[in-house]
Amino acid sequence: MKADQSSQLTLYSYWRSSAAYRVRIALNLKGLPFQTIPVNLIRQGGEQLGDAYRNINPQGLVPVLLHEGHVLTQSMAICEYLEEKFPQYPLLPIDAAERAQVRSLALQIACEIHPLNNLRVQKYLDSHSGGALETAEWMSHWMTGGFAAIEKQLDCRDGSKSAEHPGLFECFLIPQVYNAERYGIDISRFTGIQQIVMQCRALPAFSDAAPEKQPDAVPA
Repeated sequence: MKADQSSQLTLYSYWRSSAAYRVRIALNLKGLPFQTIPVNLIRQGGEQLGDAYRNINPQGLVPVLLHEGHVLTQSMAICEYLEEKFPQYPLLPIDAAERAQVRSLALQIACEIHPLNNLRVQKYLDSHSGGALETAEWMSHWMTGGFAAIEKQLDCRDGSKSAEHPGLFECFLIPQVYNAERYGIDISRFTGIQQIVMQCRALPAFSDAAPEKQPDAVPA
């Protein structure tokens, strides 16, 4: 795989990667066309672990965004780059305190919930727990705890903002809820989160970014 040096936005992605899903939503919200290069995280042990991909991202993770010769990694950094580079459709509010609050909510997903249930952690649990710990139980524990904390914070936030102008937080929330649904985690008691998800999924920027709409999606 060779890095594209053009001005085109090129996204290395895996259809079920929630981190790549976040970036797809951000690109769509800003109305930015992009090329997708699939990286299969499952086939032959994972294409992300091969030398060709590690030459692009030594971490061996998706997503990677290529733009104007720059190789950008980590979904939060990529979304912040898009926010600074392309001012149309702001992902963050103008007020500094509100910007910090939105970043906090997004980072709670990116740093507190997601790292404990991503593919690498699942594989480690499967190979080292000797069956003593169920993956679904582990996932449910960390996701429901994280969602509960976010739900409480939503009580103090104007819910209409998500409906009228979804941004950075929603880019991170919807993929995490998708992960929860995959593992049969009941989030019905998180009514604020459910309302945001329902509103966002009705928008093309979110529906077009959904895993099942991606070129490398595997039919159910």
